[in-house]
Amino acid sequence: MTVSSKLTQVAGLALATGLLLTACTAPATPTTAPAKPAATQAPAASGPKKGGTLIVARAEDMKGLDPHKQTAFASFRSLEFIYDPLLTFDKDMKVVPNLAESFKLSDDAKSLTIVLRKGVKFHKGQPLTSADVKFTFERIADEKTAAAARSTFAGIDSIETPDANTVVFKLKAPNGALPAALTTLNAAILSKTWVEGGGDPAREANGTGAFKLVSWETDKVLKLERNADFWIKDQPLLDGIELRIIPDEATILAGLRAKTLDWAYLNDPRIGQRAAAESGLQVWKATSLSYHVLQLNASRDVFKDVKVRQAVACAIDRQEVLNTASLGDGSVTSPATPPFYAAPQADLFCYKKDEAKAKDLLKAAGNPTVKFTVIAATGEPPAALNEAQNIQAQLKKVGIDMQIETLETTVYVNRWLAGDFDAAVALNGGNPDPDAMFYRYWHSTGNLNKVAAYKDADIDKLLDQGRAVSDPAARKTIYTDIQKKLAEAAPWVWLYVGNDYRAGQPSVKGFTPLSNGSNLYLREAWLDK
Repeated sequence: MTVSSKLTQVAGLALATGLLLTACTAPATPTTAPAKPAATQAPAASGPKKGGTLIVARAEDMKGLDPHKQTAFASFRSLEFIYDPLLTFDKDMKVVPNLAESFKLSDDAKSLTIVLRKGVKFHKGQPLTSADVKFTFERIADEKTAAAARSTFAGIDSIETPDANTVVFKLKAPNGALPAALTTLNAAILSKTWVEGGGDPAREANGTGAFKLVSWETDKVLKLERNADFWIKDQPLLDGIELRIIPDEATILAGLRAKTLDWAYLNDPRIGQRAAAESGLQVWKATSLSYHVLQLNASRDVFKDVKVRQAVACAIDRQEVLNTASLGDGSVTSPATPPFYAAPQADLFCYKKDEAKAKDLLKAAGNPTVKFTVIAATGEPPAALNEAQNIQAQLKKVGIDMQIETLETTVYVNRWLAGDFDAAVALNGGNPDPDAMFYRYWHSTGNLNKVAAYKDADIDKLLDQGRAVSDPAARKTIYTDIQKKLAEAAPWVWLYVGNDYRAGQPSVKGFTPLSNGSNLYLREAWLDK
């Protein structure tokens, strides 16, 4: 079975109903081509030019250098320039080779063979070999590493390296979702020789990516330089990227207006919309797969009774949260955000606000005093506090007292990973394949199950089936059942998906955004000045 088989068509089918994405060449996958991201583009230039440093701004800095341990969006958006996984998404969000030259899933989906590109070098000069891949996944599997994707790859039984350029993953059970899982930065390949020789990924960077780390002043500036030995010929086109941390996005927009910045990430939809109205800027807008959610910690006494959690879900008007926090810039979402897999919201428990039902559920629970604290990050996403305040007001109408605790992003992430909260307003990453979205949270063995704080044996079985089944239609049925169970159990209240904005000068050419938030294709960007 090759990469054009049904098993690897799933990720492409996930977006077949029309995410705002862009077109690109890719292995054949029979999907409807998604629409291109809305963008105000500058006039076409004569052709790509090499050189120049792209001055970039972002409100949040990355939280660490070790790619295997990062969970914050800000970390992914910086480290994706430095490190490479084996596979990636093309501009249609189809799984394609990256450090791999090719990949092939066996007919029984219990073995995945990777052939590596020849001549790839790490930034410190070591050649990429199959030994590095084996070392990387053994490091991820080691509990001492505390890798963010450990449970994602727990189904790997053994790793064979028949030669320096071939890796064979032998699996404990069929897993058609493994190729999509291998696209994550949390599976970036590290150099075995470097790490075993004393290199520390938490203190230094040594990837194979398009750019090398020059310097990093925390919460100030990150400087990257072109990797002259990058494995894609003639890329990157830029000499470097200078990423400046500017906490206030209104100030970032002012910098774009003043032309002291070339390009910027914009997380606040209000700023994104203002940038889109600027005649002198170009804006890239793409529907996000990441989702805003109210997480209820079912292990806390206040939420152990499912009726109380259901009452919270029934008391919330999701569209009102979206309208208040993000000016309606987005859409209410099912638990699965890829349109192909999203369960019909009419079939999900209490997806329409029903205050009477919420009060009846509280009465059935014995009219408990429901008082809890929700944590919200001050930095990312910018809408978190507004979301929390609106939810607070809505819950008050049914007699539920929700207090708000705002935390600096690093503190928030640490509390979140530890499951140290009654409830959390969160922005969680999406993926074209629902296995990557659900398994790590909702399977009882998932490495983020502590964050989800909910287990269900039936959901475990369904998640295992979802990995093993190859037919997209059959997988859709399985993941619809999972979403129905999750909505009824209400460990979380899924709210909405928004839009990702990037803005830049007309001189920035050749960039394409992805709906998972990645800016990987800045490696193709160039400056027409």
